[in-house]
Amino acid sequence: MEITPVGFMGAGQMARALAAGIFRAGVVSADAIFAYDPAETATEAFAKAIPGSRILPSPERLAAECRSIVLAVKPQHAQPACRSLAPYLADQLIISVMAGIRLSQMAEWLGTRRLVRVMPNTPCLVSKGASAFATDVQVDDGEIQWVERLLRSVGYTVSLPEPLLDAVTGLSGSGPAFVAVFLEALADGGVRAGLPRTVAWQLAVHTVRGTAELLLQSGQHPATLKDQVASPAGTTIAGLAVIERSAVRGAILDAVMAAAERAAQLGRESSA
Repeated sequence: MEITPVGFMGAGQMARALAAGIFRAGVVSADAIFAYDPAETATEAFAKAIPGSRILPSPERLAAECRSIVLAVKPQHAQPACRSLAPYLADQLIISVMAGIRLSQMAEWLGTRRLVRVMPNTPCLVSKGASAFATDVQVDDGEIQWVERLLRSVGYTVSLPEPLLDAVTGLSGSGPAFVAVFLEALADGGVRAGLPRTVAWQLAVHTVRGTAELLLQSGQHPATLKDQVASPAGTTIAGLAVIERSAVRGAILDAVMAAAERAAQLGRESSA
């Protein structure tokens, strides 16, 4: 299962989150983490996030140094990035974190089926990520274990059939932004009710954090917890009535669907 070192093709936010996470977890040492990105600002931020990692000058050098390569470029740049890397590949394991880009598309551009498609999210940066992955036909059991080890070092992960990864993109990939909007609104509600903003913010963040942990540890359905808090004619049920009248649930459902549909669209656009 030992498949180090790891290279990152693209050194943006997701690459930094994953690299920093696996480094902090002790899965890969800093001197076995490499990155290539034509944007100097991105590589500077990567080097700062993972002290001791190495920035390389080209895709050719990245392929020469690394046993596994994480494709972490924007979906719009997927095809040229893959084609620039393809001539230098031998038997490296390729791990893509590009939203919407299909295994079949990458196989065509890269000339290999040693591919894993992952949908991670930014909480990987604090080892609380949520990700899912799908593998192509030439990925063996040892390589799957390696990918699972990398992803579990930065949070929760699950193996799924590839057609479900767009839904994962809409839920956990885009979800941190949706949760952040909810948190901002929750804190603003506290300010409206008279709390100092710093207090409201801390209470909101810890409320969401504690609720998530409570659900994970208890195994309760969210509806059960909601019913426990909402006593008859009480404060919580009054607030829940407003949420229901405002169709908040429907808006969240639509947001996840819109993000999932956009992920599928990105894949289609990239192959055009």
